[in-house]
Amino acid sequence: MTKILVTDDEARLRRLVGDFLRREGYEVIEADNGQSAVEMARTSNPALIIMDIMMPVMDGITACREIREFSRVPVLMLTAKSEEEDELIGFLSGTDDYLTKPFSIPVLLARIRALLKRGGTETADIYTAGGIVLDSRAYTVKTGDSHCELTPREFELLLYFLKNKNIALSRETILNSVWNYDFYGDARTVDTHVKNLRTKLGAHGENIKTVRGHGYKLTDGPESIV
Repeated sequence: MTKILVTDDEARLRRLVGDFLRREGYEVIEADNGQSAVEMARTSNPALIIMDIMMPVMDGITACREIREFSRVPVLMLTAKSEEEDELIGFLSGTDDYLTKPFSIPVLLARIRALLKRGGTETADIYTAGGIVLDSRAYTVKTGDSHCELTPREFELLLYFLKNKNIALSRETILNSVWNYDFYGDARTVDTHVKNLRTKLGAHGENIKTVRGHGYKLTDGPESIV
């Protein structure tokens, strides 16, 4: 189910928008200020964020800028302002679309569908394995409540493992798939990156099993090494 984060300090508006979105089959989570929205964008992996511009604690523009530091999730900004300069500031902060209050629900739904379609999917690309959660759109990795800071290559390696969960993969296959066929090096490069990835995943690193004489495979939990 596609998850949408509705952020507005007006509880009535959140309830109104949320009720309509739920009727359309969306999962709705709510935040009443920009700071909470940033935290929920980081931890809850919404597929889209609806954000009011004027809020306490942290305004929508600032919140959008902070979200853009770690995620490309589509943001639809709501505001009572209609000046062109305000819209320009919103777009420069990373906003994907802009809707001025008051607005009609059909127009809001049309904007939401357009943004989700523009992103290529109506659901976040989430991959999991025994406590490891990777969001390929938000480019985040979590183990339990902790965020893992991975290098781009480590991220691609983990994503490849997750897409091929429970499949024994040879070092050569991993090398060709993650590093591409034009990589000039040996299979020990895979071992080094797997070691680093296991360390960064902490206890969940044990989900990456060594397949003796072959390579590696990612599982959902503890099992004996092949």
